[in-house]
Amino acid sequence: MFGWWGRAVVRLRWWVIAAAFALVVAGATWGAGVFGALTGGGYDDPDSPSNRAAAGIAEQLGQRDPDLIVLWSSATGTVTDPAFRTAVSEAVGRIRAEADVAQVAAYTDGNASPALVSTDRRATYAAVYLRATDEDGKTAAYHRIEPAFAAPGLTTQVGGLVAFTDQANTQTEQDITRAEIFSLPILFILLVLIFRGLIAALSPLVIGGIAILGAFVAVRALTYLTDISVFAINVITLLGLGMAVDYSLFVVSRFREELANGQDVSAAIRTTVATAGRTVVVSGLTIVLALSSLLIFPQPFLGGLAIGGMAAVLIAMLAALTVLPAALVLLGHRIDKLRIPLPHSAHPGAGWARIAHSVMRRPVLYVVGVLVVLTAFAAPFLRVEFGGFDERVLPSDSSARIVGERLAAGFPGGGEEPITVLVTGAPAGGLAERIAGLPDVAAATVTAERGTSSLITVTYPADLSRAESREIVSQIRELPAPVGAEVLVGGRPAIDLDLLESLAAGLPWMALIMAVATMLLLFLAFGSILLPIKAVLMNLASIGASFGVVVWIFQDGHLEGLLRFESTGFVEPSNMILVLAVLFGLATDYEVFLLSRVREEWDASGDNTAAVAAGLQRTGGIITAAAVLLITVVAGFATGSVTVIKTIGVGMIVAIIVDATLVRALLVPATMRLLGRWNWWAPGPLARFYGRYGIHETPAPPAPEAPDRRPAPV
Repeated sequence: MFGWWGRAVVRLRWWVIAAAFALVVAGATWGAGVFGALTGGGYDDPDSPSNRAAAGIAEQLGQRDPDLIVLWSSATGTVTDPAFRTAVSEAVGRIRAEADVAQVAAYTDGNASPALVSTDRRATYAAVYLRATDEDGKTAAYHRIEPAFAAPGLTTQVGGLVAFTDQANTQTEQDITRAEIFSLPILFILLVLIFRGLIAALSPLVIGGIAILGAFVAVRALTYLTDISVFAINVITLLGLGMAVDYSLFVVSRFREELANGQDVSAAIRTTVATAGRTVVVSGLTIVLALSSLLIFPQPFLGGLAIGGMAAVLIAMLAALTVLPAALVLLGHRIDKLRIPLPHSAHPGAGWARIAHSVMRRPVLYVVGVLVVLTAFAAPFLRVEFGGFDERVLPSDSSARIVGERLAAGFPGGGEEPITVLVTGAPAGGLAERIAGLPDVAAATVTAERGTSSLITVTYPADLSRAESREIVSQIRELPAPVGAEVLVGGRPAIDLDLLESLAAGLPWMALIMAVATMLLLFLAFGSILLPIKAVLMNLASIGASFGVVVWIFQDGHLEGLLRFESTGFVEPSNMILVLAVLFGLATDYEVFLLSRVREEWDASGDNTAAVAAGLQRTGGIITAAAVLLITVVAGFATGSVTVIKTIGVGMIVAIIVDATLVRALLVPATMRLLGRWNWWAPGPLARFYGRYGIHETPAPPAPEAPDRRPAPV
């Protein structure tokens, strides 16, 4: 199937290089404008009851939650000191004069709430409400009015949702940029060590650059059709560079292998594209389809990340199938120029050969042992507690976190996250009484009324867990609404509940899309019924182990000092969904690398045990190298200052290590050894379908008859 592609690339190599150069120029110029076209936020379902409640409260009763909290404090003076009071009054006056500001509540107002003054009387804050209605507009307004916040002689710090989101985005971008600057030299050194030459080591970086810049072009074009999250840039960088490294490693290694076997350059390219190119296509399509499953969720954040990731992987795949082979045609044997004089093993692959034969001799022992380890890793996930992120995900010196913590610790009611209930069309007093009678509710009070709309503020004990506060929301929603009234429940607990319910509703469909797509592609690639099913189960095993480690670290609080974060006692669910999609695709990537070579050996010999051993021996080093390189790319996430991004990085690193070692190097070969010829069996109609339409270069051999159940001799 791919022989014609290899011939076409050899013939059109200069056109391919010219097209790649044009794409790079477009990405570095027009595509770079994507940074100004992306949006922040988008973490919640726009149509969820809690979002509808927030919009209804703002429209009918006025905005209740401030966009910004400006905190002024003094180490020596108090809020009653003339200098303190004058500085705050002047700052509040400047803020009110800004065109972007709709309203300001401050302690200097005659009817201000005493909650605006700290219990030690050394700090006060102003609640600032902005005119903009969308997240990007609020962020832009925040930057415009920020100079007005300063109060001479006082310490000024800014918090609130808008400041929190802006600081989280800014810190994440800085972390990723710093990590990439640090990781790229390390990545290049590792590539030099793996390829043992400078020319070969540059090829993955070139393909990675094409993938990233090409994705910038694609994503910027898509911003004219839909909003895409600013975090799509991080996913583009991660997957664009990561997959480019993986695919380039596989293609260049196979090309050099064919040259070493005596083929000329053109023939080596044709063979490389027919074998490694086939593997790249199956891997790339699997990852793209896994990421596409994120599009079923209503949160714009997840959809934007899916679009960025899909664009990066597709362009990395196409570049590895076109630009890289075209460059290899031009380089030919010069791919080995500028070799680095490193120690060379007299028997390359000998270590993997020993592992392969050990696994073939003791498959049951390896299966049981690996499953025990994976179960131990995954066990903490059974006690997972989900919750939305708060200011503790930011570094301890960020102003949004400092303000949030000071409000919670030093101001009356500062740590409360009340439940808000909007009642429209009928009096709310009776409903407030029924809510007050619910378990764990401290008070339910009508705090605002206008026309036929009323707001009930529901408070609960501060020591209540997030799960218990979400249960209150569920109970309120189950209460019968007043006759003729519409009731909407909002507030932080309601937002968390709606997010969890939305993700839970989409998760089965996401799992179905990933599983069906993976099994279909693997069947088309390998002509087997059992191998695709087993691949899905193996993916879940490595992902489960990763998720268990994430819970053990970030929820339970282990390794806080080493990783420099503060545990919140829960994990953020939407990021786990993102990690699930990415890891499922990456795990299949390694599966395809291994099975492609095993299938090649099986087609040549018809001996399952020998094919599995030879496949592991030939790909074990490549898979390990790819894993090390990908970990280097991902390390920027794990070393960041924002806990949410750190969680993604650590989870991915754990999964990559587990998948490349325990799963692909031991568990997959051991289970294939036990299945024997069943690995390659398919019912007659499906076997004929594979023979006609399967993704293979030469006509597929007849599928083996259903084997007997006697174990093959070791």
